[in-house]
Amino acid sequence: MSTENEGTSVPPAPSAPPVPVDAPAAPAPPAPGSAPAASEAAGYDTVGQGAAPAAHGAPGEQYGAQGAPGAHGEQGAPAAGGSPVGDWPPPPPAVPAYASGGGAGGADGTAWGSSYQQPQPKPGGKRGGLVAGIIAAALVAGVVGGGVGYWAAERNDDGGTGSTTVSASSPADVKRDPGTVAGIAAKALPSTVTIEAEGSNGEGGTGTGFVYDKEGHILTNNHVVAEAVDGGKLSATFSNGKKYDAEVIGHAQGYDVAVIKLKNAPNNLKPLTLGDSDKIAVGDSTIAIGAPFGLSNTVTTGIISAKDRPVASSDGSSGSKASYMSALQTDASINPGNSGGPLLDGSGHVIGINSAIQSASSGGLGGSGQSGSIGLGFAIPINQADMVAQQLIKTGQPVYPVIGATVSMDENSSGATITEQGAGGSAAVTPNGPAAKAGLKSGDTITKLDDTVVDSGPTLIGQIWTHKPGDTVKLTYTRDGKEHTVDVTLGERKGDSN
Repeated sequence: MSTENEGTSVPPAPSAPPVPVDAPAAPAPPAPGSAPAASEAAGYDTVGQGAAPAAHGAPGEQYGAQGAPGAHGEQGAPAAGGSPVGDWPPPPPAVPAYASGGGAGGADGTAWGSSYQQPQPKPGGKRGGLVAGIIAAALVAGVVGGGVGYWAAERNDDGGTGSTTVSASSPADVKRDPGTVAGIAAKALPSTVTIEAEGSNGEGGTGTGFVYDKEGHILTNNHVVAEAVDGGKLSATFSNGKKYDAEVIGHAQGYDVAVIKLKNAPNNLKPLTLGDSDKIAVGDSTIAIGAPFGLSNTVTTGIISAKDRPVASSDGSSGSKASYMSALQTDASINPGNSGGPLLDGSGHVIGINSAIQSASSGGLGGSGQSGSIGLGFAIPINQADMVAQQLIKTGQPVYPVIGATVSMDENSSGATITEQGAGGSAAVTPNGPAAKAGLKSGDTITKLDDTVVDSGPTLIGQIWTHKPGDTVKLTYTRDGKEHTVDVTLGERKGDSN
């Protein structure tokens, strides 16, 4: 998984070639032996039909170039003897001599008037034909539609009594149901902030947070503010543009949760209402608010795609340690800069903190190293984040529930195996700790915690951290091919590990 908290600029999208607005006027047939006009030689036949490029332009220059009279964008004069305006359908254009087999030959003896031959399909070239067909259909639809509209307008001007358009009534004050996305966004946006964090070395990034209480506490991700923890600068900007300096009150690297506090906080703060993430069901509506790539006050929607998704994430920086969560998965668009922002339910209650995305590749957008949304976003359940926030506000440091055993972090899909040794050569099972008291030993493989299947070490940690120290959980494990079940009362560890 990749977390996203740096709002770097998005490279500009490549511009699309312009589409001609006016259909070229039908030219008069050239005199016998004359070459075709430039506008005729560079006509639509070059679009997906295998024709050679026009002689007067280098490859890639045909769009936006100034053509000869009668080329794209210029209205030709009506031909003599043409039908009067308003007649429908218009007469077919005159056929140039060179298009029907007549006319003089070129310098190499090739007749200008050679009849059109359908080009032979290239090997595997069906895709090009399909694209050409689509482009042609679009051009035809535009020309016909324009003709019908012009004809209708002319008839109305000649004998009509009024406009043919119908305008919708526009009340002076549009009222939207509070339960709509627009209503929820209008209420939540004033309580969502864009966070800018800068380290003492000048490096930093942009993320999101939201008002947690009336005292000025803002809830966000640890990786959003990590650069500003030691002597850095921190600010929070509201949707109305008001900006406040802030300070870090506490941060939990393992949970990826942090609490900051506004300096000189206003007295009219409106905290977002916290929901109950345990009651969320797959398919429930979601609304994500944040500052993707620095675009503050962005609102996207989706659903809960899955619950209890084990996620180990980091910000990718050197020395960064992983965070573990049993996440809410959503397809609401989440991008770099959304980190720390609220994930809301259909009632506008916070059910999670947007924290991580799964990227399609490591290349990111435009080769910048950052990836965009592919519909796989992950949020820390608010019940867990709320518990951590209260710890941070009260003591400034997090408290982690533990089983007192070191497990392998390999994702081998068979469970979480207790290692032979712990960190730094210590015992893998802490003497007199929760696991030791329950009889667990090195080599045991934990396969379930309560009713949740454990397929790896990160999954086990994420599940344990949804509980509190002192909770009793049921562990299922295998030893020598036999399955056992035991109750374990969770211990605690204060602060992040070094």
